[in-house]
Amino acid sequence: MTIFNRAPLGVQNEKQMIPKVFKEVIDLGDGREISIETGKLAKQAHGSVVVQSGKCMLLCTVVSNYQQSDVDFMPLTVDYREKFAASGRYPGGFFKREARPSDGEVLTMRLADRVLRPLFPKDYHAETQVMIQLMSHDDDVMPDAMAGLAASAAIQLSDIPFECAISEARVGRVNGQFVINPSRTQLAESDIDMIIGASADSVMMVEGEMKEISEEEMVEAIKFAHEHIKKQCEAQLRLAEAVGRKEVREYDGEREDETLEKKVYDMAYDEVYAVAKAGSSKHERSNAFDKIKEEIKATFSEEELEDFGDLISRYYRKAEKAAVRDLTLNEGMRLDGRKTDEIRPIWCEIDYLPSTHGSAIFTRGETQALATVTLGTSREANQIDMPSYEGEETFYLHYNFPPFSTGEARPIRGTSRREIGHGNLAQRALKGMIPTDCPYTVRVVAEVLESNGSSSMATVCSGTMALMDAGVQLKKPVSGIAMGLISDGETGKYAVLSDILGDEDHLGDMDFKVTGTADGITACQMDIKVKGLSYEILVNALKQASAGRLHILDKLIETIAKPNPDVKPHAPKMVTVTIPNEYIGALIGPGGKVIQELQKATKTTIVINEDPVTEEGIVEILGTSQEGIDKVLAKIDSLTFKPEVGSIYEVKVIKMLDFGAVVEYTEAPGNEILLHVSELAWERTENVSDVVNMGDVFDVKYMGIDPRTKKERVSRKAILPKPEGYKERPPRDDNRSGGRDNRGRDNRGRDNRDRDRKRD
Repeated sequence: MTIFNRAPLGVQNEKQMIPKVFKEVIDLGDGREISIETGKLAKQAHGSVVVQSGKCMLLCTVVSNYQQSDVDFMPLTVDYREKFAASGRYPGGFFKREARPSDGEVLTMRLADRVLRPLFPKDYHAETQVMIQLMSHDDDVMPDAMAGLAASAAIQLSDIPFECAISEARVGRVNGQFVINPSRTQLAESDIDMIIGASADSVMMVEGEMKEISEEEMVEAIKFAHEHIKKQCEAQLRLAEAVGRKEVREYDGEREDETLEKKVYDMAYDEVYAVAKAGSSKHERSNAFDKIKEEIKATFSEEELEDFGDLISRYYRKAEKAAVRDLTLNEGMRLDGRKTDEIRPIWCEIDYLPSTHGSAIFTRGETQALATVTLGTSREANQIDMPSYEGEETFYLHYNFPPFSTGEARPIRGTSRREIGHGNLAQRALKGMIPTDCPYTVRVVAEVLESNGSSSMATVCSGTMALMDAGVQLKKPVSGIAMGLISDGETGKYAVLSDILGDEDHLGDMDFKVTGTADGITACQMDIKVKGLSYEILVNALKQASAGRLHILDKLIETIAKPNPDVKPHAPKMVTVTIPNEYIGALIGPGGKVIQELQKATKTTIVINEDPVTEEGIVEILGTSQEGIDKVLAKIDSLTFKPEVGSIYEVKVIKMLDFGAVVEYTEAPGNEILLHVSELAWERTENVSDVVNMGDVFDVKYMGIDPRTKKERVSRKAILPKPEGYKERPPRDDNRSGGRDNRGRDNRGRDNRDRDRKRD
């Protein structure tokens, strides 16, 4: 038998198992930095990085199948998730496991997706998945601003075809100074909160909210962020070079046939141009375009359609796009016959729904939104529970986009990412105009009933009017407009389009939504589909947007000039009062008995919150009846009533006893106190009824705490004139006090001297 000496398992390859880590660092200034690291985690993914700033760490992976999918679009999924363990917390719910993504996570997914998607080749249709995960959280670092950087860096390390490195950055402005990737604390003091997505040479995406800033200030903020993004793109390229750039994979692209393309173009262009110039409605125009397409297909044989049907459709769409764009660039005309800066006809109506707390319809051309407002207490606040942020929203807006709004029938499978994104944009546009002292939790719901472009901006307009109709005292009304762009890179021609249609969104080079008051911009969302958009064009677009926005604002003001002075009669009224914390228990009662009975008797909703700073209880009273609200206020006054020593108060007799009368303060019903028989009058009183009777109302003086009984004491005789020659008598014992006379007998006449001696 031969025996071999063997090393312990794994020792021989130990050095080979140690990962080789590559790292690049980006300086943000003020001692802050972002690092991009690869080589340690998730090495089976086609690209993976860990992006870190402070203690915040994002793991991003990208994988793309090597087979093309049988679809005519890019099947890209960008997924962002926050792990509760990242902040040392447990997930809520029964299963204690992360489930469906929150709205905040969905919004971060959209921010990254909108920048990444246009940079994949148009003929690349392989299933691609970008996964970004928050693995460690830092309260001073907002992770959503680094998601785009992480996604692009992972793609740069892969062999996936992608045009160029991109990144995203948040910009704020604190005390007049721009700040890159501000903390949440800094953001609370900032008048700008924008995330910009860009490559080294082009801005591609802008989204954010502002406090009525000018167009010039917005452009300066974008420029500031772009300079930092350039550094982040350079760091990605350095990292890819250090690791060793992979050769871009080969894939089967779309077929091309130049002869067929020219044939379809020649057959389609003039007819499409004529239909586009006719200025017809959405469905008429769509039917006319479909007819042209079918007529072109009819010229081909069945064998040709079987072989080249997909090419014919693609070349037709290309010809259609060229004709529509040329019409606008050459003649300044648009699909519905408008000029480039013309707004579609608008009509509005408020108070349309009789049972809601506020409602409004906004219709612009073939786009219509119906908004409703619901008012509630702090109990109805929207609770946000994310690993990176916990809080609540007392103003929030939900956007619904049903299929009938575009004349379609399709399955409804929950709230889409698009609905979440559009609702968030409208919410950011309006929330700065909700007054800080608004006592209500306010929910706006926008139902899009018709859609032909810019439904999110119709939501802003209908939401503004519905809030004013509901009696919410908006600081200023807000309007919104969607802008478009058609440009020709070769000739330098371009046209900025106000109030774009859905087709102009698809065929154009920019979709730029901007909202604001008469004094400045409150929110924006921009997606640019062409490289190298100049800041000059951007400024011109913003200026044209301002004129259109003010035109729309005038239409809103014509419908409702200012908020209604009060809520509707059927809407709940809200009263907020503060009470010392020591009285909260009395208001709630044992097991909630007092507050529950009070709510039932007054038909109100009562919510109590404790303020840890002021150490007071904040009581919210919500009800449709002012009488019910007044009863709750009276009860609170009664519970918290504290008489002052030496002050005189009016009281009412509510109970008669042998040794006094129980009275209640008339200004605090329910607040009772004993008026002792000895305090009724200066003269000796044998019977209480000799002086007062049930229901009598008179004044008493509050004497404070009796040092003998340790109970509160009031006196009627103290405010009566003392009789002439009156002599003070020693206080007599109350027969029910259990006292004894000087002969040793108790108050029932029994001699207890023998019992006392036995005790001694």
